[in-house]
Amino acid sequence: MSVVILLADGARPDSLDVALQRGELPALARLRDEGGLHVVTSCFPSVTGPAYTPFLMGRFPGPVGLPGLRWFDRARTACRFPDYTRSYVGYQMSAVDRDLDPDAPTIFELCDESLAALSVISRGLDKGRRIGAITARSAFRAATTHFRGNVAGWLDIDRDVADQIVERIRKDRPAFTFAALTGVDKVSHARGHASAMVLDALRIVDNTAARIRDDAEQDGRWKAMSLWIVSDHGHSPVVHHEDLAALIEAAGMRTMSHPWVYNIAPEVAVMVSGNAMAHLYLEVPARSRPAAGDGRVGALIEMLLARPSVDLLITPVDAAAVVYARQRGAARIWHDDRGYHYRRESGDPLGLLTDISCASMNAAYGATLESDYPDGIVQIVNLATAPRSGEIILSAARDWDFRARYEPIPHISSHGALHREHMLVPLLVNQPVKREPRRTVDVMPSALTSLGLPVPDGLDGESFL
Repeated sequence: MSVVILLADGARPDSLDVALQRGELPALARLRDEGGLHVVTSCFPSVTGPAYTPFLMGRFPGPVGLPGLRWFDRARTACRFPDYTRSYVGYQMSAVDRDLDPDAPTIFELCDESLAALSVISRGLDKGRRIGAITARSAFRAATTHFRGNVAGWLDIDRDVADQIVERIRKDRPAFTFAALTGVDKVSHARGHASAMVLDALRIVDNTAARIRDDAEQDGRWKAMSLWIVSDHGHSPVVHHEDLAALIEAAGMRTMSHPWVYNIAPEVAVMVSGNAMAHLYLEVPARSRPAAGDGRVGALIEMLLARPSVDLLITPVDAAAVVYARQRGAARIWHDDRGYHYRRESGDPLGLLTDISCASMNAAYGATLESDYPDGIVQIVNLATAPRSGEIILSAARDWDFRARYEPIPHISSHGALHREHMLVPLLVNQPVKREPRRTVDVMPSALTSLGLPVPDGLDGESFL
């Protein structure tokens, strides 16, 4: 038995489905006909890196140590002096493995015969099984491609990675393979998800799947192979960019934010991901969260809620989260031994039209699936109560993101928020499933089931096999 997961980073289920219906992706259409195309929910934040943890750990990212693409280490235990911040955009990507909870295993640690390409998470893999590992040469190539705005160059990188992964699967026959192809995401940011180049990126995924299948059929491995196509997040258009750090500076608070994290006596750490979500860490010098009743915190919340860029504002309160939305009021979300709860207080920010009490994880999923925030209850409480999350968590309004400067390619499409366009992703499988998949965290336990390996306790997902 073997499992191969091809991740089309940033692919939306609707765009994939349209391309399949038009006959643009024949290899993937064949897989769909034999197995099925499902729509599942990603995680919050819906950004590359943190959104890989479901596939490789079966866990939501916040509780295992990855609250965002950028975050501030209030405890000063993971990040270094003088800024104590983390940004996985650049050289600090190599810190992901050590930032992860050591008690939460990766699938690479559970399956010795594994292979990965361009995987942000690689704990458990020796260097010989990492395709696209960060080297001086690969880092230079990625940096020049990124900073020159060379979108076509990302597709060339995908083609090179695809060639290597096909060859290594043919030669080494690993039990488990995870390969990330990032072209869809890079093109979407620069040219929009509706760009014709997105289809070019999807064709690379299609061609890769076709070659892997052809090799497996020729040497008799195909019937025992699970070949799945997934995505970690979607995309939506961006028209306006809120300079979140400058906004808070204008309100009289000194900030620290990437790429310039060194500032004199910063008060607020502004950590943007995706760029449609952000963590705000208040009273930077303190090693514990400021009191909920702090007057400056209240004033900042009021100011942010008045901005058209902010859709949802979330604050952790004890073991719960309070969710605010401009003109839709506030609600409290929490999880206890009885299940998940959503209690409307001054309004209905998630638009669920009812309170939710004592809901199982799957019931909470069903209660939110048709809303604008699919799986919102579960995702919000898991991120808000994670130790490394900020005192304020923002999810951007449609047409907005939170980063107006320092992007080499001005984003015209973005992700990271809780909106449907960001949270719903495709899961294409080549064999029928036993139950309908719900979330991307279901992929890892399903892969273990397919391989005949035990599924560890404590996962957020459950096998669809």
